[in-house]
Amino acid sequence: MTMTYRAEAYNLSHASENRIHDDATAQRFGFTGGLVPGVEVFAYCCHPPVEKWGRDFLSRGEVSAGFQKPVYDGRVATVTATPEADGLALSVESEGIACAAGFARLPETTPATVSLAEWPAASPPETRPKASDESLAPGLWLGTRALALTPQVLADYLRDVRETAPLYAEHGLAHPGLVLRMCNWLLTQNVVLGPWIHIGSKLRFHSEARLGEALTARGRITANIDRKGHRIVTIEALVLADGARSVAHVTHDAIWRPRQVAEAEG
Repeated sequence: MTMTYRAEAYNLSHASENRIHDDATAQRFGFTGGLVPGVEVFAYCCHPPVEKWGRDFLSRGEVSAGFQKPVYDGRVATVTATPEADGLALSVESEGIACAAGFARLPETTPATVSLAEWPAASPPETRPKASDESLAPGLWLGTRALALTPQVLADYLRDVRETAPLYAEHGLAHPGLVLRMCNWLLTQNVVLGPWIHIGSKLRFHSEARLGEALTARGRITANIDRKGHRIVTIEALVLADGARSVAHVTHDAIWRPRQVAEAEG
């Protein structure tokens, strides 16, 4: 049976360093206004699979989403989840425009045990270099500062993504959007970026992230390519609880230098 979920989109990052979420900057790039972050659109996509599979999905589920068009602040984002093959085909529309597409499933097997020795820890630099092909070179390892999962942090995020599922608050669980946000931090805490755009992620849960724990991420840049004038970086990441337990394995893609910026720089 097809599932439909609607959320009033909210731009959590209006005042962030990434000015693509600011109305004036976004309009210079040809958008109607500031973009709701892709992480939050991803968060909306996670509602139907959590409704279908519950906490099992948060401990071993898999979900991917790619973003084609922006979702704007205050507009309704409609997520449709259609049974397909062994999972759910996901789509997001807003004001009749297709904004994102993805897929979610619940693998029968639990994820393989992760060896942290294969994921070296790194700390963000005290002084971040400007984003460039050198500072975002394939093979570089990145790390984040910790995010403490306090009651306030968990509650604020549920409010901001307009999440209606009760299990997060009832069981003290972090929302998938908070887990994925750690992968944004692998970029923002390590380099100084101009306007940039998250364009897609694939996430496999390994365990739940819980109240009282602290999240960190470790990641390796696997690609930095040109696509239609955009410079796109791919990071393979591991999100950890208390630096010891794997919460999720993520592939994270972002346009770190949009074509418009490159053209303006000549």
